[in-house]
Amino acid sequence: MSMRWGMTVPLNGVPLAEHAAVYRGLADAGFTDVWSSEVNGTDAFTPLTLAAAWESRLKLGTAITPVFTRGPGLLAMTAAALAETAPGRFQFGIGASSPVVVGDWNAVDFTEPFARSRDVLRFLRSALAGETIDEQYPSFTVRRFRLERPPAVPPQLLLAALRPQMLRLAAAEADGVILNWLSATDVATALAETKEAGPGFEVAARIFVIPTEDAAYARAVGRRMITSYLTVPAYAAFHRWLGRSEILDPMWQAWKSGDRKGALAAIPDSLVDELIVHGTPAECRTRVEAYARAGVTVPVMALMPTPELERGGAAALGELINVLGR
Repeated sequence: MSMRWGMTVPLNGVPLAEHAAVYRGLADAGFTDVWSSEVNGTDAFTPLTLAAAWESRLKLGTAITPVFTRGPGLLAMTAAALAETAPGRFQFGIGASSPVVVGDWNAVDFTEPFARSRDVLRFLRSALAGETIDEQYPSFTVRRFRLERPPAVPPQLLLAALRPQMLRLAAAEADGVILNWLSATDVATALAETKEAGPGFEVAARIFVIPTEDAAYARAVGRRMITSYLTVPAYAAFHRWLGRSEILDPMWQAWKSGDRKGALAAIPDSLVDELIVHGTPAECRTRVEAYARAGVTVPVMALMPTPELERGGAAALGELINVLGR
């Protein structure tokens, strides 16, 4: 099984300025990694920079930084700075993101996501190695760019992938793949497309965790998350590929017609239970371990708020982290 054990940061309800204790508690509990995301909360790099400064025991990763919302040169500079801050501890995960994040929120055209992801991956490989790039890629052109401070230890590059074409690209050209929104039993289907990967290929997976014994609460939260994510075209196509068309079609049809309550009601408990980890903290840890047994080398939990955490505050959070740790 995986010897890596990750947590998504920053944690909900804890100010960034107070995360030194969070990072220390995670490392003490046996977590090896902290991974950030970039949607509409914090940026991907600030929480990891703080972790690099405050807790030297933790590895760092982005899952993901979008390839559209920063220019190629700025992506390279930001990654190089973090790699210099935490030599050998940083893995740089990139991905296409979504039309909402890229277009609606960042005013950038979301066009040719596969080509853009491939070309940024290739650009970053060269740039972070200190090369001068003067090249017309299929999706963008870079003229005479060279990092002034290329990192002594370039970060490994991981690519977020959902379906065969992107999964095969990750296997062929990246150092690892980032999976998201799948069950432990889906992992084998995804990894079947990465058989050509070389030794040491990392498989990170973000796993949503709602640590509560209140199954009705967890399923209500899970349904809202499913309608938010699996109505995005790329995720919908991913789950069709995984074989969930029949179970998800009623939700998709209701959503398309504008019936949001109907879409929520159309999601069966069994689907929520497959895709969202919930239960007691010990039960949640056991379910996350199933992803590691399936081939995930870096299981990365993403904690969702629960009534227990809201009532218990910092003490409850600390106890939870200790149970979820290894």
